[in-house]
Amino acid sequence: MSSLSKLNYKIISHLMGLLLMVNGGFMLLSSIVSWYYEDGVLQQMILAGTVALGVGGILMLLTRNHRKEVQKREGYIIVAFGWIFMALIGTLPYIFTGAIPSFTNAFFETMSGYTTTGASILTDIESIPRGVLFWRSITHWIGGMGIIVLAIAILPLLGIGGMQLFAAEAPGPGGDKLHPRITDTAKRLWLIYVGYTVAETILLKIAGMSFFDAINHSLATLSTGGFSTKNASVAYWNDNPMVQYIIIVFMFLAGSNFVLSYFAFKRKFQKVFQDEEFKMYTIFVIGLTVVAALLIYFEADATLSSIAHPMVWGPFESAVRHGLFQVLTIVTTTGFVSADYTLWTPFLTIFFFGMMFLGGCAGSTAGGIKIMRHLIMIKNGILEFKRTLHPHAILPVRYNRKAVPQPIVFNILGFFILYMLSFIIGTLVFSWLGLDFKTALGAAASTLGNVGPALGDLGPVDNYAYLPDAAKWWSSFLMLIGRLELFTVLILLTPFFWRNR
Repeated sequence: MSSLSKLNYKIISHLMGLLLMVNGGFMLLSSIVSWYYEDGVLQQMILAGTVALGVGGILMLLTRNHRKEVQKREGYIIVAFGWIFMALIGTLPYIFTGAIPSFTNAFFETMSGYTTTGASILTDIESIPRGVLFWRSITHWIGGMGIIVLAIAILPLLGIGGMQLFAAEAPGPGGDKLHPRITDTAKRLWLIYVGYTVAETILLKIAGMSFFDAINHSLATLSTGGFSTKNASVAYWNDNPMVQYIIIVFMFLAGSNFVLSYFAFKRKFQKVFQDEEFKMYTIFVIGLTVVAALLIYFEADATLSSIAHPMVWGPFESAVRHGLFQVLTIVTTTGFVSADYTLWTPFLTIFFFGMMFLGGCAGSTAGGIKIMRHLIMIKNGILEFKRTLHPHAILPVRYNRKAVPQPIVFNILGFFILYMLSFIIGTLVFSWLGLDFKTALGAAASTLGNVGPALGDLGPVDNYAYLPDAAKWWSSFLMLIGRLELFTVLILLTPFFWRNR
């Protein structure tokens, strides 16, 4: 019997239906925003939500008698196609309202939202109806929490990218059963996720944002997405440092392991401060900020002059704030913009480009390679020197005081090679599609790492609108595989995945 005939199609379809119904529910929530602000698209938003709910409901009804068992193959298909189906149905609010009439552009914007990339084709964001802008931010928020549950509950069971290491630290029962892991961890992490979002919204409102701007930027910050309600992004509030400092704090939290937030709320601070990845993440942020801030300060003519209202609290404070903001927005792959770093020194442009390959912590909403993988690779590289001198010695890689199984080390090394190969191929395809070298390089790094702002014609103050349609579809593919840890999507393209067991 072939693998195709053995697949549990009913559970796959049932879960697709559930995801579409979740989409529909949030679309109807967005229609309430349209009603409140009287933005003229209430009927279209209700129609979009109704269609999503209807399609999802029919799928769930037709597959209600499914076998409640998810094997690895079904797991890969559910994860990959779940994001694709959500992006497809998520285009409805854009298309029905006419905010983004082109299906290609609507799909790009939606995929960018769900993958928390934050790349946009919108050239005048402030002209978009508020209900649609809220839906745009909600796609971030759904995708951000989705990736948390994915990292904790699904990827470790599929053996993806060494995520088993992270799963060992997650609260809740262990074992091989998918359901207990999801139910036990999701309810705790949803509470933290929602709590952070509410807290940031309140603080941004107090700092001077309107409630609408505050909630949208909170949704984008906690998901490390970066969609803004302003054409200038967070640079709109450059004359209000408190707004940017609040976003800085929550970007740092969103880029850290959410399980550590859980431990912190349980007053298990030792677990937080002893976590190697968190320590390395903090060191990276501080170290990179010091370098950026000093260069901004001492190259003031080339840097601070490019920032609107640069010296509200003095040039040094402005240099530190913009340095810290830009470091965090790139490392955590949030993609907010407080200034155009490509107008700064050439060194800083390359400096920020390099950060696109870092990523946040495992179990965060950040994209990229992840600090945990860098840490394991660095440790393994150092041990290779020792193994050269002592070939018969047993020298395991240790992470959080525990030996890392060799298969996981190989998995992480394989992930890194595949990531860099995807980046190279991504750059080549963009070049083939007509982008210049600098823009192609930045586009591949940014979309694969789910960063948003890139280089060249796709810099922080530009967008992806001018790209040819083929480049937008290629960008969407890179965003998807980058968000879902490469293996999850790419394995579906291999012949042996579909062969006989």
